[in-house]
Amino acid sequence: MPEKRATNIALGLNILLFVIKLIVGLISNSIAIISEAINSFTDIISSIAIRFSIKVSSQKPDEKHQFGHSAAQPIATFIVAILAGLLGLNIIQESIKRIISPPEVSLSLYVYLVLGITITTKIIMNRYQTIVGKKYNSPAIRAQAVDSINDVLASSFALFGIIGVQLGYPLVDGIGGLLVSFFIFRSGYEIAKENIDYLMGKAADQELIIEIVNRALKVDGVKGMNDLRSHYVGNKFHIEIHIEVDQKTNTKDSHDIGKKVQFAIEEIPEVQKVFVHIDPV
Repeated sequence: MPEKRATNIALGLNILLFVIKLIVGLISNSIAIISEAINSFTDIISSIAIRFSIKVSSQKPDEKHQFGHSAAQPIATFIVAILAGLLGLNIIQESIKRIISPPEVSLSLYVYLVLGITITTKIIMNRYQTIVGKKYNSPAIRAQAVDSINDVLASSFALFGIIGVQLGYPLVDGIGGLLVSFFIFRSGYEIAKENIDYLMGKAADQELIIEIVNRALKVDGVKGMNDLRSHYVGNKFHIEIHIEVDQKTNTKDSHDIGKKVQFAIEEIPEVQKVFVHIDPV
């Protein structure tokens, strides 16, 4: 399953980056690098949570969850967004301490190497996750893609902090930590915003509504429609549509027309279930 593979790759790379950053951060005593290590640790938690949510969401409907388990992904990613916010607060606190009282920072080539590897790796991960998330309409994988590109920006500012220390401005290390925390906050906000829409059952956008209407009206026997409602259930839409058929059409033929409309709309990747109401006119 591509979603699981994407998450497994992200998990493995995040563990590797966390270990490398933590070692170099502790040796150099740089808050910018330590912040990066903590950021990678949250990425590990995120990958584990998302991996579990993908497994749950792929399960078939059962007696207690008759419309499936697709809400598992938005729930997991929203929790990850909350954790990102808490992490950002901790990094801000430590960065301010270091701005007020800058500690001695020991730099080496390894610091630059770690940040360079992180930036390159996260750019590649972002491209891969974006493709998989879009293709399979996975909010969890799209959230990881957003997180990856924000990690690129965060690592760039961490690099800015390190260069500042190298040039004799130790305050810049703490400022770099603050900038890293900003991107952690931004990542959490963007992830939370998208998944709140899923959890609150947001309606489909105008483009999808137009496609649904066009598919319904193309079915032979449909004379028109007078109502259409949509809302997210997990990361896919449930659609309720009222179609108009000739009042002279018998019950069986009306039912068949309704089924054709249902199947036509359910072919849309973003749609999970369609409920068709038939109004004789």
